[in-house]
Amino acid sequence: MSSKCSEHDVNSNPTQVLKDEHRVIERVLDAVERSLGHEAVDKVFFEKALDFIRNFADGCHHAKEEGQLFPVLEESGVPREGGPIGCMLNEHEQGRSLVRLMADNLEAAAGGNRAAVGTVHQAAADYVELLRQHIQKEDTVLFVVADQRLGAEQKKLVMAAFDRAEEAGGDVGKHARYVALADELAQWTFGND
Repeated sequence: MSSKCSEHDVNSNPTQVLKDEHRVIERVLDAVERSLGHEAVDKVFFEKALDFIRNFADGCHHAKEEGQLFPVLEESGVPREGGPIGCMLNEHEQGRSLVRLMADNLEAAAGGNRAAVGTVHQAAADYVELLRQHIQKEDTVLFVVADQRLGAEQKKLVMAAFDRAEEAGGDVGKHARYVALADELAQWTFGND
């Protein structure tokens, strides 16, 4: 089994790989959104969702964008400051702050602390909204720019950089594990579901 966060062939387009990852992330966003319809915070669900967010959405997906795609786009003339790259980087940081807020309040929320429940629910709702808008901007604006700006050779180099970054982690089966976790979270039942 491959150590890659994304399974792809040598002719894959980096933006398609990232879009495919967006579809996996959206399944988890749907599950998090469903969880908000319940008063209690399901600690096990949120622990698994935070694991997915930190290690797949951020640790794999955002890492590919920040470490491989965005630098190549900058080299091709897409500005960081005042442009779509800077906006995406800012939103990545906003997402990380919301994840920390959820994690920092999870134990108290699971124990029934009303203020902590409110904090976790609000941070989760804000994260879902942020990521949905973020994904839409990347799919319809930034990735369109990338497809127009990057030639076949640059796309090949980005794909090779994706592979090198994933192999550096040495975590065999990471992609399959996190897709399976996304599937598990998508099927999660809460209270009276």
